[in-house]
Amino acid sequence: MESALPAVSASSTKRVEERESVVVRFAGDSGDGIQVAGMQLTNETALAGNDLSTLPDFPAEIRAPAGTLAGVSGFQLHFSSHDIYTPGDQPDVLVAFNPAALKVNIGDLKPNGILIVDESTFTEQNLKKAEYRTNPLQDGSLDRFQLFPIDITKLTSQALHDLNLPARSVTRCRNFFALGLVSWLFHRPIDPTIRWLRQKFGRNAELAEANIRALKAGYHYGETAELFATSFEVKPARIAPGMYRNITGNTATAIGFVAAARRAGLPLFLGSYPITPASDILHEMATYKNFDVFTFQAEDEIAGVGAALGAAFGGAIGVTTTSGPGMCLKTETINLAVSVELPLVVADIQRGGPSTGLPTKTEQSDLLMALYGRSGESPVPVLAPSTPADCFETAYEAVRIAVKYMTPVVYLSDGFLANSAEPWRIPDPSELPEIPVHFRTDPEGFFPYLRDPETLSRPWVRPGTPGLEHRIGGLEKEYLTGNVSYAPINHEQMVRVRARKIAGIVREIPPTSVFGPDRGDLLVVGWGSSFGSIRAAVENCLARGRAVAHVHLRFLNPLPPDLGSILSRYGRVLVPEMNLGHLLRVLRAEYLVDAVGLNKIQGLPFRVAEIENKIERLLGKKT
Repeated sequence: MESALPAVSASSTKRVEERESVVVRFAGDSGDGIQVAGMQLTNETALAGNDLSTLPDFPAEIRAPAGTLAGVSGFQLHFSSHDIYTPGDQPDVLVAFNPAALKVNIGDLKPNGILIVDESTFTEQNLKKAEYRTNPLQDGSLDRFQLFPIDITKLTSQALHDLNLPARSVTRCRNFFALGLVSWLFHRPIDPTIRWLRQKFGRNAELAEANIRALKAGYHYGETAELFATSFEVKPARIAPGMYRNITGNTATAIGFVAAARRAGLPLFLGSYPITPASDILHEMATYKNFDVFTFQAEDEIAGVGAALGAAFGGAIGVTTTSGPGMCLKTETINLAVSVELPLVVADIQRGGPSTGLPTKTEQSDLLMALYGRSGESPVPVLAPSTPADCFETAYEAVRIAVKYMTPVVYLSDGFLANSAEPWRIPDPSELPEIPVHFRTDPEGFFPYLRDPETLSRPWVRPGTPGLEHRIGGLEKEYLTGNVSYAPINHEQMVRVRARKIAGIVREIPPTSVFGPDRGDLLVVGWGSSFGSIRAAVENCLARGRAVAHVHLRFLNPLPPDLGSILSRYGRVLVPEMNLGHLLRVLRAEYLVDAVGLNKIQGLPFRVAEIENKIERLLGKKT
């Protein structure tokens, strides 16, 4: 095993400064390995015991023209010695691999922040691509930052000179030089990255060696070069006992579905067509074949959801995943699932729209489509996770609701949750809620639409069960028998009973948790990935003595039964959303409250300061 490098604080004569939290951002071309460097720094940080939150931000194009503003990829990591909720508003450190990366990101760097640039890339040609008229490394425009121009490309090349690798392969290792340097700067352990590289390039020892050398070269450069007089230490955070792993929202979603299927004792079938940012769920679930998981990469979105519904008809847990325009294409089959009343989970990982829109950017603009975007009276429960770790619990809950109430469920995540990461305490499987499954086998008194008196769900019957033959389809069905019926009264009865079934899911919703005073001047209501920014903003306002509270909704249909009474206890209601006010409309319509919205549609999550400033403007000057 690779020996650990000495801890900086123990061996270095340089000054060590303690920080409570730090935000680091890598930025470069989409082919510079920015996401890999960011994820490895995240893993190092998780093992260092800090709380953390990440924000990967990459372009839609697989390979935009090198050096252009459109091709810039970024990865931001916020880590701390205490609990944090967001990837941070502004970076303390920016590592820019070329002029375009500098231009796109420099506006976010804190004044006096650390700016590390690969100076060899600041050529006349690259400056022109980035639309710089003068070299920012020389014109004084960066004087308000701590600028560290380092020839990362040359130093990486020198570290690998005897490996005889092609120049392009050598250049591709410079992301690990930068990672090594940042790891030294913040006392991150690099042994986990070395082990990962050996595993990643197991069949190509030369490439593994090259990247490891670059990593170590960057680490030792920070230690030995006179450029850096100070390194920084962020002590481990206090966390509840347990076994933790670093997890992204999409991975947590996949594991949540698998755990639910195992708890139900049923095979899990995922019918899906690859689409950003949902594809990682398909990739992840394809690795769980040994847990009776079947993944089907369909020829299109319609085939994916159709196959999943067919699997549900056959007695499996049917799941389909999608994003953006894929949700539109699945609508007809979701309607069919409502009509035939079979359990199906539709995971919509929202992105910027309309149409193809912003494939790699986040948004919350599918809520009204999830609630109402189908023909006829077609109600479905809608659940939304709030953090990457919460994706596990919400995905699990979506399966439980689908099975218990024999209904399609929309699971509404988004691109920010999908790709961001945080520490996740692995739950004890025995503590997960039961998911009982009862397949009807007794033909005595059987009717396909004979409903459970409590849940109003119909019996789940595996095809081929003797004596339980019945028809299903999209045409309206006669109450009890399921035979095709166009009778006016029967149709109204079926519409109303399907609506009552979904409304009855309200009994599954626990009492709403209110963060802050139980009554006051302002209540901030959110859903989905805005949780972290809202919670941090409300915490800051509470610290200043403001009477502000936060409610975050997992169930968006039906809404919590106590929400109306909670809203009535506050003078004003604020609803921050990454759309033009979807939940705002729902709350105003359902509860007749004069709520106001804070809306952001930029493909990026809220900053804490944006919500905090809105709260302060609504409350006015403190007296």
